[in-house]
Amino acid sequence: MHDDIGKKIKELRKGKDMTLKDLSDKTDLSTGFLSQLERGLTTIAIDSLQKIADVFEIDLGYFFVVPKNKQDDIVRHHEKEIFKIDNSKFIHYQLSNSLMDKDMFPRLIEVLPSSDDEDVEGYSHEGEEFIYILEGILTLYVGDKRYDLYPGDSAHISSNVSHNWSNYTNKIVRLLAVNTPNKFKEK
Repeated sequence: MHDDIGKKIKELRKGKDMTLKDLSDKTDLSTGFLSQLERGLTTIAIDSLQKIADVFEIDLGYFFVVPKNKQDDIVRHHEKEIFKIDNSKFIHYQLSNSLMDKDMFPRLIEVLPSSDDEDVEGYSHEGEEFIYILEGILTLYVGDKRYDLYPGDSAHISSNVSHNWSNYTNKIVRLLAVNTPNKFKEK
Protein backbone atom coordinates (compact mmCIF):
# COMPACT_ATOMS: atom_id res chain seq x y z
CA MET A 1 0.00 0.00 0.00
CA HIS A 2 2.75 2.52 0.88
CA ASP A 3 4.44 1.67 -2.46
CA ASP A 4 1.30 2.92 -4.22
CA ILE A 5 1.15 6.07 -2.08
CA GLY A 6 4.78 6.86 -2.89
CA LYS A 7 4.20 6.33 -6.61
CA LYS A 8 1.16 8.61 -6.53
CA ILE A 9 3.11 11.33 -4.70
CA LYS A 10 5.96 11.12 -7.23
CA GLU A 11 3.47 11.29 -10.12
CA LEU A 12 1.78 14.36 -8.62
CA ARG A 13 5.11 16.04 -7.92
CA LYS A 14 6.47 15.39 -11.43
CA GLY A 15 3.16 16.51 -12.95
CA LYS A 16 3.64 19.88 -11.24
CA ASP A 17 7.37 20.04 -12.16
CA MET A 18 8.27 20.10 -8.47
CA THR A 19 11.53 18.88 -7.01
CA LEU A 20 11.72 16.94 -3.76
CA LYS A 21 13.12 20.13 -2.21
CA ASP A 22 10.09 22.12 -3.41
CA LEU A 23 7.74 19.58 -1.82
CA SER A 24 9.85 19.49 1.33
CA ASP A 25 9.67 23.28 1.68
CA LYS A 26 5.87 23.24 1.33
CA THR A 27 5.25 20.34 3.76
CA ASP A 28 8.08 20.64 6.31
CA LEU A 29 8.93 16.97 5.58
CA SER A 30 12.59 16.24 4.84
CA THR A 31 13.72 15.56 1.28
CA GLY A 32 15.31 12.29 2.47
CA PHE A 33 12.01 11.13 3.95
CA LEU A 34 10.06 12.13 0.83
CA SER A 35 12.57 10.30 -1.37
CA GLN A 36 12.24 7.12 0.70
CA LEU A 37 8.45 7.47 0.66
CA GLU A 38 8.34 7.78 -3.13
CA ARG A 39 10.46 4.63 -3.44
CA GLY A 40 8.21 2.69 -1.05
CA LEU A 41 10.91 2.34 1.60
CA THR A 42 8.95 3.95 4.44
CA THR A 43 5.41 4.64 5.57
CA ILE A 44 3.73 7.96 6.33
CA ALA A 45 1.43 9.20 9.08
CA ILE A 46 -2.00 10.45 8.00
CA ASP A 47 -1.33 14.02 9.21
CA SER A 48 1.84 14.18 7.09
CA LEU A 49 0.01 12.71 4.10
CA GLN A 50 -2.67 15.38 4.56
CA LYS A 51 0.05 18.06 4.24
CA ILE A 52 1.03 16.56 0.88
CA ALA A 53 -2.62 16.34 -0.23
CA ASP A 54 -3.04 20.02 0.69
CA VAL A 55 -0.04 21.02 -1.43
CA PHE A 56 -1.55 19.28 -4.47
CA GLU A 57 -5.09 20.42 -3.58
CA ILE A 58 -6.46 16.89 -3.66
CA ASP A 59 -8.63 14.81 -1.39
CA LEU A 60 -6.74 12.56 1.03
CA GLY A 61 -8.76 9.61 -0.29
CA TYR A 62 -6.90 9.84 -3.62
CA PHE A 63 -3.95 8.01 -2.04
CA PHE A 64 -6.09 5.05 -1.01
CA VAL A 65 -8.18 4.47 -4.13
CA VAL A 66 -7.13 1.36 -6.04
CA PRO A 67 -8.85 0.51 -9.34
CA LYS A 68 -10.89 -2.66 -9.35
CA ASN A 69 -9.63 -5.50 -11.52
CA LYS A 70 -12.46 -7.88 -12.33
CA GLN A 71 -12.35 -10.51 -15.04
CA ASP A 72 -15.49 -9.31 -16.85
CA ASP A 73 -14.75 -7.03 -19.84
CA ILE A 74 -18.15 -5.33 -19.57
CA VAL A 75 -19.04 -2.51 -17.15
CA ARG A 76 -22.79 -1.99 -16.88
CA HIS A 77 -24.13 1.53 -16.33
CA HIS A 78 -25.32 0.67 -12.81
CA GLU A 79 -21.92 -0.86 -11.91
CA LYS A 80 -19.92 2.28 -12.68
CA GLU A 81 -18.07 3.45 -9.56
CA ILE A 82 -16.35 6.66 -8.56
CA PHE A 83 -12.63 6.16 -9.02
CA LYS A 84 -11.41 9.44 -7.52
CA ILE A 85 -12.33 13.05 -6.84
CA ASP A 86 -9.80 15.80 -7.68
CA ASN A 87 -9.79 19.24 -6.07
CA SER A 88 -13.49 18.82 -5.25
CA LYS A 89 -14.11 19.74 -8.91
CA PHE A 90 -13.51 16.59 -10.97
CA ILE A 91 -15.34 13.31 -10.34
CA HIS A 92 -13.74 10.35 -12.16
CA TYR A 93 -15.66 7.15 -12.87
CA GLN A 94 -13.81 3.96 -13.80
CA LEU A 95 -15.03 2.54 -17.14
CA SER A 96 -12.99 -0.65 -17.21
CA ASN A 97 -12.89 -3.70 -14.98
CA SER A 98 -9.42 -4.73 -16.08
CA LEU A 99 -7.00 -1.80 -16.03
CA MET A 100 -4.00 -3.90 -15.01
CA ASP A 101 -3.49 -5.45 -18.46
CA LYS A 102 -4.64 -2.64 -20.80
CA ASP A 103 -2.75 0.17 -22.53
CA MET A 104 -5.58 2.73 -22.41
CA PHE A 105 -7.08 4.34 -19.31
CA PRO A 106 -10.76 5.23 -19.99
CA ARG A 107 -12.83 7.37 -17.60
CA LEU A 108 -16.07 9.27 -17.46
CA ILE A 109 -15.37 12.62 -15.82
CA GLU A 110 -17.83 15.11 -14.39
CA VAL A 111 -16.42 18.63 -14.17
CA LEU A 112 -18.24 20.74 -11.60
CA PRO A 113 -18.80 24.47 -12.18
CA SER A 114 -16.08 26.91 -11.11
CA SER A 115 -15.74 30.68 -11.27
CA ASP A 116 -14.57 32.35 -14.49
CA ASP A 117 -11.91 34.33 -12.65
CA GLU A 118 -10.29 31.16 -11.34
CA ASP A 119 -6.67 30.77 -12.46
CA VAL A 120 -6.18 27.52 -14.41
CA GLU A 121 -2.62 26.22 -14.28
CA GLY A 122 -1.55 23.91 -17.09
CA TYR A 123 0.32 20.67 -16.50
CA SER A 124 1.99 18.09 -18.74
CA HIS A 125 2.92 14.42 -18.55
CA GLU A 126 3.88 11.62 -20.90
CA GLY A 127 1.39 10.09 -23.30
CA GLU A 128 -1.76 11.11 -25.16
CA GLU A 129 -5.23 12.24 -24.14
CA PHE A 130 -8.51 11.99 -25.98
CA ILE A 131 -11.63 13.70 -24.66
CA TYR A 132 -15.17 13.67 -26.02
CA ILE A 133 -17.77 16.06 -24.60
CA LEU A 134 -21.03 14.33 -23.70
CA GLU A 135 -22.82 17.17 -21.92
CA GLY A 136 -22.14 20.83 -21.10
CA ILE A 137 -19.49 23.30 -22.25
CA LEU A 138 -15.86 22.58 -21.34
CA THR A 139 -13.11 25.17 -21.57
CA LEU A 140 -9.91 23.43 -22.71
CA TYR A 141 -6.46 25.00 -22.46
CA VAL A 142 -3.72 23.58 -24.70
CA GLY A 143 -0.43 25.47 -24.71
CA ASP A 144 -1.36 29.16 -24.93
CA LYS A 145 -4.72 28.50 -26.63
CA ARG A 146 -8.20 28.36 -25.11
CA TYR A 147 -11.07 26.40 -26.68
CA ASP A 148 -14.73 26.06 -25.72
CA LEU A 149 -15.88 22.51 -26.46
CA TYR A 150 -19.57 21.61 -26.83
CA PRO A 151 -21.41 18.27 -26.79
CA GLY A 152 -20.10 16.14 -29.67
CA ASP A 153 -16.75 18.01 -29.79
CA SER A 154 -13.53 16.13 -29.12
CA ALA A 155 -9.83 16.80 -28.67
CA HIS A 156 -6.86 14.46 -29.09
CA ILE A 157 -3.65 15.97 -27.73
CA SER A 158 -0.12 15.05 -26.81
CA SER A 159 0.00 15.15 -23.01
CA ASN A 160 3.54 16.56 -23.22
CA VAL A 161 1.99 19.95 -24.09
CA SER A 162 0.83 22.05 -21.14
CA HIS A 163 -2.94 21.56 -20.83
CA ASN A 164 -5.89 21.69 -18.46
CA TRP A 165 -9.64 22.24 -18.51
CA SER A 166 -12.34 23.98 -16.54
CA ASN A 167 -16.10 24.46 -16.43
CA TYR A 168 -17.12 28.13 -16.33
CA THR A 169 -20.85 27.43 -16.64
CA ASN A 170 -23.39 26.73 -13.92
CA LYS A 171 -24.04 23.14 -15.09
CA ILE A 172 -22.00 19.94 -14.81
CA VAL A 173 -19.84 18.99 -17.81
CA ARG A 174 -19.62 15.25 -18.58
CA LEU A 175 -16.86 13.95 -20.79
CA LEU A 176 -15.26 10.72 -21.86
CA ALA A 177 -11.48 10.74 -21.39
CA VAL A 178 -9.02 8.13 -22.60
CA ASN A 179 -5.33 8.41 -21.69
CA THR A 180 -2.18 6.54 -22.54
CA PRO A 181 -0.10 5.29 -20.95
CA ASN A 182 -2.29 3.55 -18.40
CA LYS A 183 -0.52 4.19 -15.08
CA PHE A 184 -2.21 1.11 -13.58
CA LYS A 185 -0.93 -1.38 -16.15
CA GLU A 186 1.28 -4.00 -14.58
CA LYS A 187 4.68 -3.98 -16.15
